[in-house]
Order: sequence, then C-alpha cells, then structure tokens
Amino acid sequence: MKEKKRIVVIGGGTGTYTVLSGLKKHEVELSAVVSMADDGGSSRILREEFGVLPPGSVRPALVALSNAEKSVADLFSFRFSNGSLKEHNIGNLLLTALAQNLGSFEKAIEEAGKILNIKGRVIPSTLENVRLMAELENGEVIKGETNIDIPAHDGNLKIEKIWLEPTCKANPKAVEAILEADAIVIGPGDLFTSIIPNFLVDGISEACSKTKAKKIYVCNIMTKFGETSGFSSKDFLNTIEKYLKDGIQYMLVNTKTPLPERIKTYEKEQAEFVVYAPEDFKDSSITIVEKDLLRPNGFIRHDSDVLAQSIMNILK
Repeated sequence: MKEKKRIVVIGGGTGTYTVLSGLKKHEVELSAVVSMADDGGSSRILREEFGVLPPGSVRPALVALSNAEKSVADLFSFRFSNGSLKEHNIGNLLLTALAQNLGSFEKAIEEAGKILNIKGRVIPSTLENVRLMAELENGEVIKGETNIDIPAHDGNLKIEKIWLEPTCKANPKAVEAILEADAIVIGPGDLFTSIIPNFLVDGISEACSKTKAKKIYVCNIMTKFGETSGFSSKDFLNTIEKYLKDGIQYMLVNTKTPLPERIKTYEKEQAEFVVYAPEDFKDSSITIVEKDLLRPNGFIRHDSDVLAQSIMNILK
C-alpha cells in the first residue's frame, strides 16, 4: 500500500481553513501548525480569565478538518451575538472547558478533534503565552495582535518588523511534524498576524530549514489594511522570506482578476486586489505556479478544491 504524503499547513484563520478544507478530500496526512498570538475578542477574554492559549486560532482549523455531521461543525462555529456570552464561539468555550477539565490545552485540542472526527491534527506552534509586537515605519510600536489586525493607528503606515514577547520555544510536536513532512504549505492568510508569528517562535523556522519537504507559499488574493496595503505578489514573497530562514521553493499565484463589482465590496475595508506581475520574478529561483485560484462567487478567496489540487500536483 502506497504511503500517504504528509502535508503541514502553517498559518491560522480563514486562509488555513480554506487550504485544509480542500486538502482533507485527498488521501494525505494533514497537520495544521497554527499561531498562538491571537489576543482579540473571545480569545482575549478567555486568555485573561482562564489562562488558556487562544482557542480562536485553533477552532477554524478543527472545523476545516471535521468529518462530523454538519450540524456539529456549525455548532462549533456558532457565535453569540448578545448577552454575557457576546463575541464567544461555542468552540472557543468548549476548548476552554476541556483545557480546564483535562489540565492541558493540547489534550483539549485532541478531545475536540475526537468530537469533530477530524482528519488530521491541529498543533499550536508554541505552548507558551506570548504577545505579538510590531514596529511601524515611523518608529511607533504596536502591542498586541488585535491592535495590528484592527489598527487604531494610521493603517497606511508600513510594518517594519514584528516580534514576540517574551521569546518562546516551539511546540516539539510542531517541529516533529515539519521535519517529517513531504510538503509545507504556508498561507494564505493575514501575513503579519496569522502566518509570520509562527516563524517568530524559536525552532519553527529552523525546522523549516532542516526539513526535506517541498515548501509552497500560497500568495494572498487581497491585501489587508494595516498590514499589506499596496502589496504586490512579490512584496508578499519578499516579506515571508525575510522571516523564513530557508526560502520558498514554489509559489502559487492567482491569475484571475475578480469582476469590478466584487472588488468594490472591499472598498470599505480598504482592501485591494493583489497584482501579479510575471516580470517581477524573472530573476527568481522560485518556481511560480500560475493558476486561476479564485472562488467563482461570494467573498474574494481561494477556491479550496482548485487550491488543494494545485498543491497535490506539486507533490506529484
């Protein structure tokens, strides 16, 4: 019997959800390494009150890998809109309760995975309590992931560098998964708040350097105000490579431009379509995989099935 390929997806949030949703339909062994820097909304409250790691980073990956009844997965994502539980997801509360009951956040993830009958594993990049910091081009320091994600400052200012406080060590399970992988998929997702925080953890970037896995970067389709305003696909790649000790080998880029009316809906968020210019990569050693990766309707996001098949083609 042919051994299944092992794929590690590094990131967090909606982007990781999209990749995992597509890949779980293939005969592969999946691991999601997710950032532990989330400190907004429900995660912030639960971190402060119960001392747990941010469940909001873990929940989308668990739901993406779920093979349980749709009603169970939907319940895990249900968010209260009012009352004392406003902002909380059922999944966040359940993970917190399991962590309290079992005495470990890792055990809580495992147990939640059983409830959702997940195909794969969800692994926190670190098991330590950390805070994300950013320095802007004007020298201003922003404290906390949510303050970078939802800027109260001038979101047009570029982020010069980000780091974690305090410094922290990698979760050994995350390192092991990376070293044993056949492919590492990085992104898509919020560049400075979902993806790069994983590489700021001592040991994650080093493991990516040592692994024999193919390293695949999935470039975003839209920019994020406060993080990547004005970024081209080359800007995304350059920023990733700044924090990853050993470079990307493959980059998946979307070639389909959404209809103007779809882009227009993002004007309020000050998000822009990411421009891909082939000439920007003429001197690059990276293999650029060009593909229409755009979801046909709704939010401007990657089509999870097309994206997954593109990743599988690289593995083959």
